[in-house]
Amino acid sequence: MGKIKYAHSLSDRPPEEWEKLSDHLMAVATVAAEFAAAFGWAELAQVAGLLHDIGKCSDEFLTYIQRSSAGEQGLRGPDHSTAGARVATDTYPGNFGRMLAHVIAGHHAGLSDKEALERRLSGTHEIPRYNGWNEQVPILPPIPALRHTGSFTPNAKNGFSQQFLIRMLFSCLVDADFLETERFYAKANNETVERGSHTDLTTLRDRLRRYMAGVAAEAAEKHPGKLNALRADVLQHAVEKARSKPGLFTLTVPTGGGKTLASLSFALEHAVAHRLSRIIYVIPYTSIIEQTADVFRRALVTDDDILEHHASFDWEQAENKRKDGDDEGADGLRKLRLAVENWDIPIVVTTAVQFYESLFANRTSRCRKLHNLAKSAIIVDEAQVMPLKLLLPSVTALGELAENYGSSIVLCTATQPALPHLAR
Repeated sequence: MGKIKYAHSLSDRPPEEWEKLSDHLMAVATVAAEFAAAFGWAELAQVAGLLHDIGKCSDEFLTYIQRSSAGEQGLRGPDHSTAGARVATDTYPGNFGRMLAHVIAGHHAGLSDKEALERRLSGTHEIPRYNGWNEQVPILPPIPALRHTGSFTPNAKNGFSQQFLIRMLFSCLVDADFLETERFYAKANNETVERGSHTDLTTLRDRLRRYMAGVAAEAAEKHPGKLNALRADVLQHAVEKARSKPGLFTLTVPTGGGKTLASLSFALEHAVAHRLSRIIYVIPYTSIIEQTADVFRRALVTDDDILEHHASFDWEQAENKRKDGDDEGADGLRKLRLAVENWDIPIVVTTAVQFYESLFANRTSRCRKLHNLAKSAIIVDEAQVMPLKLLLPSVTALGELAENYGSSIVLCTATQPALPHLAR
């Protein structure tokens, strides 16, 4: 065994308290595999986690973190992500190796195109020597062990399914790396990170059932008539359809027909019935997002389980609103801010721009949330307003989520366009 390798240092603390590289690689691999298990690629994500930081075995990286720990400013660490990409392609010739190389090489700087990756994999791109990397990880699994554990149907459109899988695996690795790094530093500094511990979807579904029953009773008493009878029929139909197997759905309801709460009722009933993880509500206009999120909070009796994610959300105003409450209110807001990073929360209400850009972005911050789209109920409101030049890739991505990632997609509008046939 060689000398100890480290993943992270601590300022003015001895190396004995730093994070060992082997510990970090195993932790990230385990979490990435848990994320990817939702869509059947746990082993592939695990290998990405095991190899992503093996470049930190270099003497140059050790010197870098030693100097950083001593307080030197303005330092730039050596390339430590190319090493894992090269080992991946050497160990797994073919598609698996290339997919892993994309994921690993980009886990800090972001996904690159094929030409940029090939330059990094070539011998002309010099990187520090990473001797002893194989002492930091267990024996890598053979190629057959990396294959999908369920059914995976590649899209007929050339290469789309493979590039989408790269993005999803990239998301698993990036989020796992961020979370485990955050966990290490929080533990080292005796800090608490307020993540998770949200209300389960079954409880939220039951709250919505009670709320909708109350709305129906009040309407029958105070506003009897055809409109409320129509709204009741829409709701009943949506709830009945929730038993259908996950896939691609459309919901066409005229304005005033109760589309918002009917679609939420479908999503919660469907998610509980099929063990989906969360609900993502995609809306084109910020003003509608704010209204919709308020409706959801009122119906579900919660502030801390609904993330309103758009560029103009006023966190300072939200914090001021909670200052009159107890400490849990402030803690809840901190959890919401953290949930923005990866959408690990029961219900997300977001813009179409945020949603679709994330599907095709290359930046780590944008892609980090993508794996949490798997096994989710995704409601696309006002689906007919998608820009035409973005229509085909967007609908194709939605179809991919439905086909290969266990998600259910609802194209929801008052005037339904002919979109479902474009999805695959």
